[in-house]
Amino acid sequence: MSTLLYAQRRARLAAQLGPDAVAIVPTAPEHLRNRDSEFLFRFDSYFHYLSGFGEPNAWLVITSEGHTTLFCNPKDLEREIWDGIRLGPEAAPTALGVDAACPVTELEQRLPKLLENKATVWYPFATHLGLEGRIDGWLKTVRSRVRYGALCPEAQRDLCALMDEMRLVKDGHEQDVMRRAAQISAGAHVRAMQLSARMLRAGQDVREYHLDAELLHEFRRHGSQYPAYGSIVAAGANACVLHYRADNAPIRDGELVLIDAGCELDGYASDITRTFPANGKFTAPQRALYELVLAAQEAAVEATHAGARFVEPHEATVKVLSQGLLDLGLLDKHKVGSVDDVIASRAYFRYYMHRTGHWLGMDVHDCGSYVEASELGQTSERKDPLSGEIIKDRPSRILKPGMCLTIEPGLYVRPAEDVPREYWNIGIRIEDDAFVTADGCELISRGVPVNADEIEALMRS
Repeated sequence: MSTLLYAQRRARLAAQLGPDAVAIVPTAPEHLRNRDSEFLFRFDSYFHYLSGFGEPNAWLVITSEGHTTLFCNPKDLEREIWDGIRLGPEAAPTALGVDAACPVTELEQRLPKLLENKATVWYPFATHLGLEGRIDGWLKTVRSRVRYGALCPEAQRDLCALMDEMRLVKDGHEQDVMRRAAQISAGAHVRAMQLSARMLRAGQDVREYHLDAELLHEFRRHGSQYPAYGSIVAAGANACVLHYRADNAPIRDGELVLIDAGCELDGYASDITRTFPANGKFTAPQRALYELVLAAQEAAVEATHAGARFVEPHEATVKVLSQGLLDLGLLDKHKVGSVDDVIASRAYFRYYMHRTGHWLGMDVHDCGSYVEASELGQTSERKDPLSGEIIKDRPSRILKPGMCLTIEPGLYVRPAEDVPREYWNIGIRIEDDAFVTADGCELISRGVPVNADEIEALMRS
């Protein structure tokens, strides 16, 4: 991507800092996996959004006048033999479009000078362990110079508040990358579905890790750098565990498999869930529950458009699921009442206990407030019918074109005496990634089907 786009983002941020202000943005730290082996490094999303720089041990300092200083690892031929080529501060201004660059070894010396005579210091609160303490140390150095006329910043502000709003609406470049990520991930789901049916038809032992391997292969084969999160490959009853991880459980003929997996491409996540019959053919009870979840998703998609509230797709989902649970006998209308009663009492929560979506972007659960910023002062209180807790409600976010969210209803049926046995241990979730548009939404992950007949046809091929 052109350095111009990153420069424009930094300029937009600088314009919001206020007079005589400075913003400090570190990248993510490196983490040891065990002993002297490190986890694969992944940059901090805020830092990369402003710089496009992927090396560890780096910092950005941006002033309200729009001047950017990058601190990065200096060139070191010996370390580069082991860890790879470093950009270095000499090449950084030209390569990244920043105004100045310094060795990170000079950070402690230079930061107090950059903070001196500023009114406000901005940094991301509660995101980098120890950052507050380091900033306090730099401010202490500035304060020691007040007898010489230096002014110390009097205000500290949370940079996340500004950057979350910037990242919430995706620009054209971001949308293009996310469409490609969703396309890659959809292909991986298709591949895993077909492998499951093919191995079972051949009489082979199929395990969750076999399908997980197909996902990883397809992600990397098309240039994705990593999975966007730990892939969920859940066979049979495991699908009723919301954050299950791909393991070694057998995939059995006649059971369903739930896969929640997506790749990360050039810093942007995809997030897709599909549920399918392991052998390629739904049983009647499986299809009945699947069709209900799909109908709930269709209602949520219909409710997703510019001008709608973020909560509306969830409300549409709950209404469809609640009626379906009554119709299928999973909820007894003589005990829970009408569909309105089910919604009011949250009786559906037994089978559907998560929200219908979340923001998606550089992080799989991306940043951005779910409360409408222009209506923050409006609050109401209600008592939760299940926990008895008093909850403060604020107006839900109004959707705008360019926002990206997931739409992911589900049902999870565990064995119980009052639950029809044919539905026991069935877990179903259908999740797609959607860009909000002026008159609806664009589903960017439908490269893998959701229609039950189409899934069966795919798995026969």
